[in-house]
Order: sequence, then C-alpha cells, then structure tokens
Amino acid sequence: MCGIVGAVSERDVQGILLEGLRRLEYRGYDSAGMAVVNGSNQTQRAREVGKVAALADAVTAHPLEGHLGIAHTRWATHGVPSQVNAHPHMSGERLAIVHNGIIENYQELRDELKAEGFEFTSQTDTEVVAHLIEKHYRKLGKLYDAVKAAITRLRGAYALSVVHADEPDHMVVCREGSPLVVGVGIGENFIASDQLALLPVTDRFMFLEEGDIADIRRNSIEIHDREGTPVERDITRFEHGADSADKGEYRHFMLKEIYEQPKVIKATMEGRVTGSRVLEQALGTEAANLLDNVRHVQIIACGTSYHAGMVARYWIEELAGVPCSVEVASEFRYRKHVIQPDTLFLCISQSGETADTLAALRQAKKAGFRAALAICNVPGSSLVRESDLVIMTQAGPEIGVASTKAFTTQLTALLIFTLALARHNGLAEDKEAEIVKALHLVPGQVSDILALNAGIEEMSKAFMDKFHSLFLGRGSQFPVAMEGALKLKEISYIHAEAYPAGELKHGPLALVDSEMPVVTVAPNNDLVEKLKSNLEEVRARGGELFVFADKSAGVQEEEGIHVMQLPEVHEITAPIVYTVPLQLLSYHVAVLKGTDVDQPRNLAKSVTVE
Repeated sequence: MCGIVGAVSERDVQGILLEGLRRLEYRGYDSAGMAVVNGSNQTQRAREVGKVAALADAVTAHPLEGHLGIAHTRWATHGVPSQVNAHPHMSGERLAIVHNGIIENYQELRDELKAEGFEFTSQTDTEVVAHLIEKHYRKLGKLYDAVKAAITRLRGAYALSVVHADEPDHMVVCREGSPLVVGVGIGENFIASDQLALLPVTDRFMFLEEGDIADIRRNSIEIHDREGTPVERDITRFEHGADSADKGEYRHFMLKEIYEQPKVIKATMEGRVTGSRVLEQALGTEAANLLDNVRHVQIIACGTSYHAGMVARYWIEELAGVPCSVEVASEFRYRKHVIQPDTLFLCISQSGETADTLAALRQAKKAGFRAALAICNVPGSSLVRESDLVIMTQAGPEIGVASTKAFTTQLTALLIFTLALARHNGLAEDKEAEIVKALHLVPGQVSDILALNAGIEEMSKAFMDKFHSLFLGRGSQFPVAMEGALKLKEISYIHAEAYPAGELKHGPLALVDSEMPVVTVAPNNDLVEKLKSNLEEVRARGGELFVFADKSAGVQEEEGIHVMQLPEVHEITAPIVYTVPLQLLSYHVAVLKGTDVDQPRNLAKSVTVE
C-alpha cells in the first residue's frame, strides 16, 4: 500500500528517489521521507507529513547528497500520520530502514527490545524492525547477516530495504508477502515496490520471490532464497511506455484512464480471440486440461474487482451452466468452507498484490481446489506467479485510485474465460461466435459512450448539492450499479448505495425523495419492462431519475426522468459498456465538488495489507 524506492549509484541519488516517490504517490500519501548515506559516511534523513511535494521542498532547502539512499511514501497502518511515524526509521544515527507491510508480532518484539535498552520514538511496527536489525548488527558485524537473522523473528508481511553508514556501498533488501522489484542499471541498481517508480532510470527488472533476501550494489545483485541458496531471477523488460505514468492533455489521471478504455479493452482481447472464437491456450498451456470437468467456480476478489466477479457469475452460470460463487476475499479467508469437487478458484486483482486475495489464494491451494486462475494487470505480481492459469488484462498502469480501465479490462478477461469454460460445457459454436463478434464491437461502443461526455457532464450538475444517491440495476447490471455507486462515493464523497431494482419495495423506496437522485442503467434486455415499472415507483414518490438507456429500450425523457441514450449493445457485453457512463458521471460530480479526484481521502491504490 505504501511505496518504496532505493538506489545505489555513481551519481547523486536524491533526484532519483524523489521522482520515484512522485510516481508511487498514488499508493500512499500521508507522509514521505528519505535517508541518504553521504560522502562522509553519515546517514542523513528528511521526513515530512503530507504529499511528496513537502519532502521535495525540504530536501531542496537542505539537500541530502550521496550515492546510496532509500525513500518511502506512507499510508498509515500503525500510528497516525506524523513526522515521527514517517519512514525511513532509524536505529541510532547510522542504520535506516523503509518497510511496506505489517509486522504482526511487533508488540512482543518491542517489549523485548525496550527491555534491552532500545528507545522508541514512533508508534510504528517498522521501528521495531530497525532496532532488531541493529541488535543483530552489533553481534554479527555485517548488515546482510543482521537482516537475515532479524527476519527470522518477524511474523507478518514485509518488504524491507536497509542501509547502514558503516557499509556505504550497498543496501540489503528482502520480501515476504509484500512486493519488491529490483531495477537493473549499468553501474547502478535500484529497488522499488512498483516498476513504475523506476521507469525514468531503467526498463529492466527482477522480481524478488517470497522469502528472497538480496544484496544490492552498483555492479552486482546477489539473491538468496529463504533456504539460503544463491538464486538467479530472470530479468524482464517493462511492457508499457513510460508516458503511461503522465497525465498528458488530461486534467486528471482518472479521466485519462477512462478515455484509454477502448484501446486497453482491445489490447486485452488481442491474441486471445479470433473473429469467431476464444483461443483458450492464451490462458496457459494446461488450460484445456484444467478447464475440462470444472463443476464449480469460486471467485475471490475485493472492491471493484469483486464487482467484476459478480458480473462474471451471471455469465458463467448462463453460458457455461456451471454454478458460481463470489465472495469478498477478506471474508472468505476467515471462515470454514465446503469445497465442491472440481472447483476452479478464480482470483481477481488489479495489482496482484492485494493482501486478502493473495492470502485466500494461498489458503485455497492447500484446500484442494482443482486449479487457480488469476485475472490481473501486473505481470510479475505474486498473484500471477502463484496461479496455475493467468489472464493478463493489459490495462497498463492505472494511477487514479478509483479503478476504471482495470475494471473494464477485468470484465473483458472474465468474458474470455467464461467462453473458454463454456466451450467445455457444450456451448454451441454459433453462440460463441455471436458473443465474440459482440465483444469485438465493445471498443467502438465505448468510444461512442465517450462521445457523450459533454451531456454526462451537464447531467452531473444535478448532483452538486446532494448528499445521498441510489443506483439501480437488474440482472448483470446490478453489479454495474454497485460499481457506479462505489465510484461516486470514492471520489465525490457523496453517500451512494446500489440495489437490485426489484428490491425497491423491500426497503430502499422509503429513502426516495426529491433530494436523492436515482441513477439507473437500462440496456434493452428481457428485464427492461420490469425495470420501467421500478422507475415509475421512484417517480411516483417524487424521486428524480437519471437513466442510461439503450436507445431501443423505449425509455422516454419526461418530467423527473433524465435519459441518456446509449448505443445498442449485446446483452452479454452490456455490463462492460454501461460501466463507462457511470465512471464519467462520478468523475464530473467530483470535479464540480472540488475533491482530489486521483487521490481521494483515506484510500490507497494497492491494498497490500489487511
């Protein structure tokens, strides 16, 4: 959830660290800091509360010059946002550490270290690790050995980078349950929690595996696995252009990412579908064997990805005829399960490092599921590496905290998977061809929706002074309504709820009045007439309706009903297309209200801790 950057180089590293933090700021942003070992072999540190700009001002006024440094941008878990709780943390004047994750036994270790005379200045679990490493350093005399000894005492998830002024030519890093990548340079090397941070200095990366510990020097990278065996990790090149981390002509990353959807949806289909069928080999070499005889699908995800899974349930049961369960990962991992025979475990995560989803996957692998399939956007992530089958979403980096293109590419990948599974369960070739043809039309249909932006912006003005909103949908559009409500509450801070439209009479109708706008998605499917009846129930109670409707659905603009006509869409692909106008609506409401669209309060992009 927080961000780590580190560098060891022949050149001064302050600028490298700052730029890396700026690129990671979307992951966490209540404080930032850096520590640099200078030419006099002293560890200098700067920490500031707030955004990275505050740290940049501080180190501009008082530069931290040196060839070895680590930096961090923080989203609080232990301790309130404050300068003393900001990273890097130090033990004494020479050892500095940055940390992502949570140390679950930190209180036990803290009590032990306090009894041994170590003094604590913060509320964090990270300072415990700093003192623990220093304790071992005093005994062993080498930083690598001290880190190796210290991590045997840690329980929880962590990515660590440690420097010591007595050893100014290298840093020691390790990971367990939290991502860490090594950037490979020429005469210099780097580390970060995300490739994105290092794109200005390298496009070559090594992904550390669980339990790895590495010694990073200017001209060498030595990695050992958890057993202490020297290992080589493959070097891969970053697949997306560095400009994907820039806003370009757009006011916000979120708007840019909304407009990228036609391109990334098409990219997610490339190499996986022909003109009439899905190429199931694109899921993996064992796809045919693992998909054969699947009798149940268990989907696990969090947040927006959970909504994608809910849409997929409708598709899987309708097209493949296979029972499908969808559960929030944080709930799944803490209850007992009855596992159906031949169940496929399907995980959805934009980052591939979502803590609850990863924990659920690891639990499932021990529990006897048939196989694990990951839908993910990050090629080197833990989720991808630990799954049997993978569909990469090809969304490219998504900087805005509120997910947009990651969601629609997840839906695209899930429909591809569904068609592959359905083929194993008797889906007729002509039906598959019909849906694949409809899928090929989606990028163009999304472009048509984007052309309605001005009208949606005008519609958004009705929400400026509202405090509550209701979203309605039927069938596979209910999860789309849930996603629309989530977007509105995330970035505009308007309280929004979603319900199946048929549930109105069972409670939500009591809330409807002229001050609660009601947003509805209405594709032209076999539920549209029932939906129209639900809309009349709202209208009769004085509610103001905002309807995104298929132009052939017959929903007319009248007093109290504002209708945005959308292009005709196949009922199977409609959830992908109907998501986009709800994204635009939420975006424009947030802009009008003056909120921080890309970095909404209290939230972070990649939730790598519980």
